Amino acid sequence: MAKLPGHRVVAMHINATPDLPGVETRRYTPQRGSTPGVHRWVSDLETKVIRGEAAYHCARQLRDEGFTPDVIVAHPGWGESLFLKDVWPRAKLGIYCEFFYQSAGADVGFDPEFSSSTEEDACRLRLKNANYQLHFPIAQAGLSPTHWQKSGFPATFRERIQVVHDGIDTALVSPRAEVSLQLKTNSDIRQLTRADELITFVNRNLEPYRGYHIFMRALPAILKARPHARVLIVGGEGVSYGAPPPGPADGSGAAPKGWKHIFLNEVKDRIDLERVHFLGNIAYAQFVSLLQISTVHTYLTYPFVLSWSLLEAMSAGCAIVASDTAPVKEAITDNETGWLVDFLDASALAEKVIALCQDPNRRQALGQAARCFAIDHYDLQTRCLPEQMRWVHALREL
Repeated sequence: MAKLPGHRVVAMHINATPDLPGVETRRYTPQRGSTPGVHRWVSDLETKVIRGEAAYHCARQLRDEGFTPDVIVAHPGWGESLFLKDVWPRAKLGIYCEFFYQSAGADVGFDPEFSSSTEEDACRLRLKNANYQLHFPIAQAGLSPTHWQKSGFPATFRERIQVVHDGIDTALVSPRAEVSLQLKTNSDIRQLTRADELITFVNRNLEPYRGYHIFMRALPAILKARPHARVLIVGGEGVSYGAPPPGPADGSGAAPKGWKHIFLNEVKDRIDLERVHFLGNIAYAQFVSLLQISTVHTYLTYPFVLSWSLLEAMSAGCAIVASDTAPVKEAITDNETGWLVDFLDASALAEKVIALCQDPNRRQALGQAARCFAIDHYDLQTRCLPEQMRWVHALREL
């Protein structure tokens, strides 16, 4: 946008100001924290209002300096755009529609082991959705990365949402036969290549929302059937989406173990720990290399926001076993661009992974089809970015 003649582009940012050539950047900082002891249903909205207030004052300063945008594009999820139209009422606002919470039919109550729904969920989630509800009357259009994520939004605003994914750099994340990844073990350092049998699993954080518990429960059968396979697990030990683990049942007040250790401890006596490698959070270049050497990649998720990592795995030409959940099924067609499995069925997951490890021809066919689909539907430069640009330009005319 900044390279186009006659455009002035300003980015408002709450963290360290990014270096974007041609883009003016302004940082804003909230002036207070959330209120201790505030009602649990209101705390989320209060946090968003605090951040929205900080963005509001930054916008007022820009306005007082003479800046008046024609178009505002915002991710409203943290509340920053709540009051921007109060500063610039004539500007057209487009919002990123990532996820509208549902008390049934999505993540809540999906996994009975951890997320049984309660009567209070509808009340809590209605307050959680209040931020989006406050945006609908002032926003002219929305952008959503998948059709399923769009479908969760209220019909009154859904017709104004266009589906365009954020986009994947399919040129960078592409198959490479000669790639290797250095692995440090307790006893040595070795270079892993495509010649090794490697089962990969990637989360931002290792937690039930992304199926970490199911994957770990599948490992005893997988490692028994594939005695030369290694398992590479990427992800932190925090919580991105779901709840943290409950505290100890003895009431000791000791800090609960993270999900990583809870499910590792559940299976550690039945797996060869020398072949299971927790890599933690790794640099992006290492992540790409990991996908490029993967023999079978596993991706599991509740019906929730689709991870970029799945599409990057497709772009890398991985043979993928994924959960038969929305919105995964928009990217993975069973037996065409990957194999789908019931999210809750660890035995079925193990069977699928083992079968793919045994069938190099099927892996190659699935990987090639996955890459072609990723290029056709999710490539940043040829597909997603041009559609995003058209969407932004169209906003001005609404």
